[in-house]
Amino acid sequence: MSYVSIEGKKIYYREFGKGDSIVFLNGLMMTTNSWLPFVKYVSKSYRMILVDLLDQGRSDSYEADYTISTQADFLNAFLEKLNIKKTHLLGISYGGRVALSYALKYEDRARSLILANTDSYISNIMKDIQKAWIHAASSLDGEVFANIVFPYIYSFKFYEEHYEKIEENRKMLSRVLDERWKERFIRNIYSSKNYNLSYLIENIKVPTLIIGSEYDLITLADYQKFIHSKIEGSKLVIMKDTGHAAIFEKPEEFMTIVMDFLREEAS
Repeated sequence: MSYVSIEGKKIYYREFGKGDSIVFLNGLMMTTNSWLPFVKYVSKSYRMILVDLLDQGRSDSYEADYTISTQADFLNAFLEKLNIKKTHLLGISYGGRVALSYALKYEDRARSLILANTDSYISNIMKDIQKAWIHAASSLDGEVFANIVFPYIYSFKFYEEHYEKIEENRKMLSRVLDERWKERFIRNIYSSKNYNLSYLIENIKVPTLIIGSEYDLITLADYQKFIHSKIEGSKLVIMKDTGHAAIFEKPEEFMTIVMDFLREEAS
């Protein structure tokens, strides 16, 4: 297992492949393991870096108050430890917020941005979704949590055609949802409490790909269209028949979009 220490906190990461680096940033409930099915797409051409940020996966907990900006600062310190001066960034949902924050704070260190199913501010709808998820996690019951959260994450089509996968994920949550997981999950949510980069994102100048989903109920496609309208020269792709978890619903299509962008726009 590979760790670096930042401000006394251990940050876990994994690496695959060689070449220009791409850092993959987790959404809520994701860990470095979530990205392993995609190593085969990326590692042949790039140095693929998977990282658990604060309160994620195998990385340390962070009991003090922190923000998305704090995560971006830890990401920068992490990349300095790995002697990476400039990198591509791919962030999903929560990870997209970190990627946006990083690109604005450390603009000379981002080579390109890939923002999937993410937003530039916390809407009123998102605030209420987060309240529901905190309530669900506080039950310490994986089945209760899944029943509340999963219908938001997956599209109707995926739910109907791959319910066995939903059941597998439900069982996984029942295994991991304990007091520690709950506290870390809630702190990750609270770190976005005052998140709002809408007035700044027009300052992003690096090649940017924005991926949305036709039936995303959490970060609506309108959010990605707004980001696209603010970042000059950005590319927008809305994936058909997918929900918030588009990368897991249509992994080959998702990665084809990503790799085509890297070859054509961000080389």
